[in-house]
Amino acid sequence: MKRRELIQSAVALSVMGAFGGLSPALAQDAGAFRKARREVPRSTPGKIDVVEFFWYGCIHCYNFEPKVNAWHKKLPSDVVFTKIPIAYQSQRVNFQGHQRLYYTLETMGKLDMAHSKVFEAMHKDKKQLANDEQIFDFAESIGLKREEFANVFKSFGVNAKCAQAKTIFEAYGADGVPTLGIDGKFFTSASIAGSEDNAIRVAEALIRRQRQA
Repeated sequence: MKRRELIQSAVALSVMGAFGGLSPALAQDAGAFRKARREVPRSTPGKIDVVEFFWYGCIHCYNFEPKVNAWHKKLPSDVVFTKIPIAYQSQRVNFQGHQRLYYTLETMGKLDMAHSKVFEAMHKDKKQLANDEQIFDFAESIGLKREEFANVFKSFGVNAKCAQAKTIFEAYGADGVPTLGIDGKFFTSASIAGSEDNAIRVAEALIRRQRQA
């Protein structure tokens, strides 16, 4: 066994020990998830939180969207699933605007109608939504009232949701999207687990673990 393999084996053993009680299948995949940097309190007492961190401009998030949507609709009643748009600091990419777009649609009760349209606008129609006016144009193009949308977009409520999203993302310590966070304690992703299917399988095993904790 080469030095690299020895190190990988030692890491796997430490992970298995730290997260005892997982299924044998997950134990074999030790390293397919990571521990959150800081524990995030549950949003609902007695419920297990699952969050999907995403960015509208991420092609991997766009491709993962149908699969994660089908999956979360089948989650048990003791699981609370939430999407959280992330916002990196950047002078070139409008992360903050895209995050505010999501929470504006949520506040207006328009996510079911518009969420997938944002993805399609950015990845099919190649609209960058690079500034507020472009976002307002998009909102108007899908039938929303521009002034109403703009007012919600700039509201205190949306500001608060963006601040909370930043706190949760930083607490998990994930370094990319799409990422699945489990109960404020663990996270996984296709890049960590090896594939989208593996990430979902690992998330399911961690949900089972938290249910028994």
